[in-house]
Amino acid sequence: MTIPCLDRSTAKSAVRLISLVACLLAPAIAGLPASAQDAVGKDAGATQPSAVVVPGFWDPRRRPERPDLSKVQTIRFLTDMDYPPFDYAGADSNPAGFNVDLARLLCEEIKATCTIQSRRFDTLLDSLNDNRGDAVIASIAPTAENRKRADFTDPYYRTPARFAARIDSPIREVLPELLEGKKIAVVAGTAHEAYLKEMFTEAELRPYPTDEAARAALRNKEVDLLFGDGISLAFWLNGTDSGGCCAFRGGPFLESRFFGEGIGIAVKRGNDVLRQALNWALFQQWEKGSFTDLWLRYFPISPF
Repeated sequence: MTIPCLDRSTAKSAVRLISLVACLLAPAIAGLPASAQDAVGKDAGATQPSAVVVPGFWDPRRRPERPDLSKVQTIRFLTDMDYPPFDYAGADSNPAGFNVDLARLLCEEIKATCTIQSRRFDTLLDSLNDNRGDAVIASIAPTAENRKRADFTDPYYRTPARFAARIDSPIREVLPELLEGKKIAVVAGTAHEAYLKEMFTEAELRPYPTDEAARAALRNKEVDLLFGDGISLAFWLNGTDSGGCCAFRGGPFLESRFFGEGIGIAVKRGNDVLRQALNWALFQQWEKGSFTDLWLRYFPISPF
């Protein structure tokens, strides 16, 4: 059974506390190809890694065929504005963020007129099915329940799980056999806790009610490690709340049974014309390097 790793509504409260300005203004760092993900852990002891791994979920050997784009003249994207840096209100109060910028790139690739409207997150799929939009780009996970309400493109990012430790910690590797007896903070009731219980059986789990409590335990040296959502941890590490205390250890954990299959763009069920056009445009943006450029703008400390 798949256990949701981070509910979107609970993720908002954690992410919005992190300094968005610090994220956006941090210097961009040259990225590694996705195939180099195994090497991430080598520099895990540094507060700022020497290179940022950019995720890539497209196989160049499976190049999608160019669809008939003449059938896609306009794309009405729907998003919300309460999940920075993916979706938030810009200086002009209009939608902004990673998802919004990606939507504009896709429209340019398809050569379609693009509009982006914001709605409350819990109304997005209803609005899509009521024909008030053509596609939803708002970090909605394609869960079994959501697939009953919409079709999804190929994933363009995933939410990895990561370990974090204090800067002065001697722990460098996070293999199960090396963490026997180590105290690991985790949020109770999450997929992260379930994963630790199954895979890190000799470690001592310390469940906490919230992300903030788990992070405070690591910062205050009550535990040896913290295990949780890599994206929100990346912003915590890069923000002021962490006080520069900690850094990632080891590489990302992406087991789909626990952490989902990734985030795609939702379209109305049966709208294969638009879904295929978006899949083709996503591949084109990745192949051209535009996706990498966009990722580096928003993720100075990579969740991967």
